[in-house]
Amino acid sequence: MISYSYVEEYIRQWRDGEIILNKRRIKLLELIERDILTADDMYFDVEQIENYIAFTEKYYFPLTLTQKFKTCFIFLYYKDGSLVFDEHLDYEGRGGGKTGRISTLANYFISELHGIDNYNVSVVANSEKQAKMSFTEVYNTIDKIDVLKDFFDHKKALIESYDTKSLFQYHTSNAGTKDGLRDGCVIFEEIHRYEDSSVINVFTSGLGKVKHPRVFYVGSDGYVREGFLDKLLERADSILDGSVSIRDDGLFPFMCCLDSEEEMHNPEVWQKANSQFHPPLSDYAQTLFKTVKKQYNKLEHDPDGYEEFITKRMNLPKVDLEKSVTSWKKIKATDQSYDLDELKSRECIGCLDYASVRDFVSAGLLFLKNDKYFIPKELTHSFICKPFADKHYAYSKNKAENNNKKDHRKFAPIKEWEEDGLLTVLDIETMDPHLIVKWFAIKRDEGWNIKKIIGDSFKMDILKPLFQAEGFEVEVIRNPDAASGLLAPRIEIAFENEQVIFGDNPLMRWYTNNVLVKRLPNGNKVYRKKEEVKRKTDGFMMFLYGVWASRDLQEETDFFLSDIKF
Repeated sequence: MISYSYVEEYIRQWRDGEIILNKRRIKLLELIERDILTADDMYFDVEQIENYIAFTEKYYFPLTLTQKFKTCFIFLYYKDGSLVFDEHLDYEGRGGGKTGRISTLANYFISELHGIDNYNVSVVANSEKQAKMSFTEVYNTIDKIDVLKDFFDHKKALIESYDTKSLFQYHTSNAGTKDGLRDGCVIFEEIHRYEDSSVINVFTSGLGKVKHPRVFYVGSDGYVREGFLDKLLERADSILDGSVSIRDDGLFPFMCCLDSEEEMHNPEVWQKANSQFHPPLSDYAQTLFKTVKKQYNKLEHDPDGYEEFITKRMNLPKVDLEKSVTSWKKIKATDQSYDLDELKSRECIGCLDYASVRDFVSAGLLFLKNDKYFIPKELTHSFICKPFADKHYAYSKNKAENNNKKDHRKFAPIKEWEEDGLLTVLDIETMDPHLIVKWFAIKRDEGWNIKKIIGDSFKMDILKPLFQAEGFEVEVIRNPDAASGLLAPRIEIAFENEQVIFGDNPLMRWYTNNVLVKRLPNGNKVYRKKEEVKRKTDGFMMFLYGVWASRDLQEETDFFLSDIKF
């Protein structure tokens, strides 16, 4: 039988209801009681545990009970001197103190207190900024405390212990340029960003050349699914569920997260996702809690922040990271009335999407009034090549398949929309750019005040000189995905608040409902198609480009992207 005071106290606080734990941590405590505290061939290294705690609290910051609890299992050994846990998963919501903790561990591991010569430590992260964070914290601590300068030689890219000759350095996760290092410990930050294990394999290949090699996986959840993190969580769960023994897999799985999405609405249980919120709260934790509470309160008016909050703060990833741009209810809410005569007195943006020369092209005029985006039914039009309409929508058949369907959310009744004047089917193989330019010229001749024409870079090398020859100013969006990422919050809020007005335009509703919102690994959103061929999104992209250029309608609004150029 073994035990340690911090372990006993942590378990007691949970059993007495003083702290609230998520299911995964409860399973961890049950595993500890069942398989570790009853073991007769393990021991906690008291000297190492207390030395690390004293070192950290003297030179860095006070440790919470949770952090002391986790420390015990870093220095848990079998009686033959080998580590019980040589890998540690620190999976916790943003703000849980993970980066600060690994700073102190790195500094301690290279020190003479740890006492292992050449016990090099590397921190690896996806970006240099994140990789340098812990290194910079250790560097600055040594730089401002004279006594530490007697023990460590600190340079801008390398910190060395005079006594053990152990090194601390940082790396970005470029698996193609790094050979295996002679490390004693490798710490992986931002583990949610790794799409596979290639980076981990490269940086851990040099372990085992000094005793007690360790690997730490540190981070909150993210937007990469079926990547390294998901597989690591599966491995951790298999240990917690008892299907894999800790004697066969030396991973210490410390995982903080909500147990269900509904719990995000109960601040009392946020401590499930962030151990800093266990009472009593430190000054840091109180400030952090207020920040998180403010972010939660803003979600009512910022639906785009919901996924970020639940994924990062509550550490519970949204599974449906690919979704519609808005609900069908909000798409139908675009059917609002407007006064064309009043709009005619305003400037507008001429916007178009010319993504392909063989299927659809969409054009329209966008107005901004009282923070609402108007793209009236009478001022939008799509052009379709007849071969494409025949092949994919059976346009030429008398009773085309799906043409009688009433559900315009998915099916495309091309003939019906043509009869309503929403589109024109052209008996040509490829689109004629002169037709598009002519459409805008006609609208200008009708008295519409078109400030500029905007579209993405595809085919604008052909269209731009044609527009300029007609006297139009032209703006080209060089990187539509970057524009989409920046505009996504505004687009979502505009639909949510019913500030997008198409009028009774089933074609625009169809375009919008066909849009798939996809999260990239960096968290940015981009717009794709739910089905690549038949479910077109040209009209929505045309609208998106108009929103981008609406910053130039200065008399109507101050647009938040006014200084961004692509």
